[in-house]
Formats: sequence, C-alpha cells, structure tokens
Amino acid sequence: MSKSLNLGLIVLAISILLAGITLSNLQVKSKAYERSVEVKGLAEKEVKADLGVWPIQVTLAGNDLSVLKKDIDTQKEMVIEFFSEQGFNKEEFNAGPTNIQDGQANVYSGNQNARFRYIAQMEFTARTGDLEKLQNALTASLELVSEGILIGSRDTWRPIQYLYTQLNDIKPQMIEEATKNAREVAEKFAMDSNSAVGKIKSARQGIFSISDRDQNTPYVKKVRVVTTIDYFLKD
Repeated sequence: MSKSLNLGLIVLAISILLAGITLSNLQVKSKAYERSVEVKGLAEKEVKADLGVWPIQVTLAGNDLSVLKKDIDTQKEMVIEFFSEQGFNKEEFNAGPTNIQDGQANVYSGNQNARFRYIAQMEFTARTGDLEKLQNALTASLELVSEGILIGSRDTWRPIQYLYTQLNDIKPQMIEEATKNAREVAEKFAMDSNSAVGKIKSARQGIFSISDRDQNTPYVKKVRVVTTIDYFLKD
C-alpha cells in the first residue's frame, strides 16, 4: 500500500472523528437549548370606578290609552326635570323607548281579568363619571315615588353599574409587573434544579379581567392579568 493511500486513509479517519465530535457537540448544545421552564406571572391592582350607569324604569298602568298617554307625557317631564335639578345634563341623562303591553291582546298571558288592561314602561339612563352625584340622585328618587311616579331600577339588587374605563393607562405597568413575577418564579425553580434562567423562549399575555373587590363596595374594582412565559434554562 502506497504512502499516499495511507495518508488519505488517515486524513479520512481524522475527518470522520472530527465530524462525529462536532455532531455530538451540536446535539449537546441542542439539548441544552431545549431545556426550558413554563411559568405564570400574576399582577393585580385595585382601582376606583370612574363611570356609573343607572338604568331606570318608570311603570304606569291604565285602562284608557288616551289617558295613559297623557300620564306618560306628564311623568316623563317630571322625571327629566328631577334629574336636571340633580345636576345632570343632556349627555348624562337621556330617555329611552316607552313600551305598552295590552294584557287582553294575549289570551295566554293570564291577565284578562287584571284590574288594568294596559301596562306602560318608560326607559331612562343616567350615565356619569360623578359617582357621588349619581348616588345622591338614587337616594333622592324617593321624592318621585311620593309624587305618584313608580320609578325603579332594572336591577333592584344593584341599581347602579360601576365601571372602570381607564384600563389602557395601567396595562403597561401591570404587564411589566406580571413579567417580573414570572421571572421570580422561574428563578426559584432554576435555583432548586441547580440551573440558571436564560432568555425568554415564548410569552403569552392573558386576558385582563375587571371584577368587584367585594359585594359591599362595587365601586372598587380589582384588575387582574396572568402572563405565561417560557424561559430557557442553562447550567
């Protein structure tokens, strides 16, 4: 066998060996990059509602449509005047539709022998950022009842709906806080497994939720978001 052939075989053997070592290193590095941990980060914040909505119903009954129509117009003016005196402008208080039901028109209603044939309901909405003014109007609405106006709320258990509309202002801060919380969880996991936290592999932002802090203070809201982050782990 010639020296050139032996040299070629040696070079080939060394090349195969080096290729094997390189592939082995690549596999080790690949497996290292596959090591990751998925954690969740939580951020919560209490805020005060900045908008109040009071859906209102005024109910009337009668047997003569012409008389009922006059009563509707009269009571409608009185309700509008009341809220105007309470400090509500046209943008904060508006009148909705009026619905009239004929109890004798539906033979299946069971109201054929009722005292009043016609039942009318007027819809109003008070909507304002001045929550104190809205609450005062709710309390003072008993004055309308004393004048014979049957005013009520669609939700008798919770007449006023309290809302928070400034979510976009606090989103960046809460996302940052949730991400920081997720990082702390990942670092605790890494420390327990003798590893270190690397870069973010993937991240998913959860949906922001707004709920009442409790039943007694519906005007205080709890804003909550959970982020899911996958971190690489390294030795």
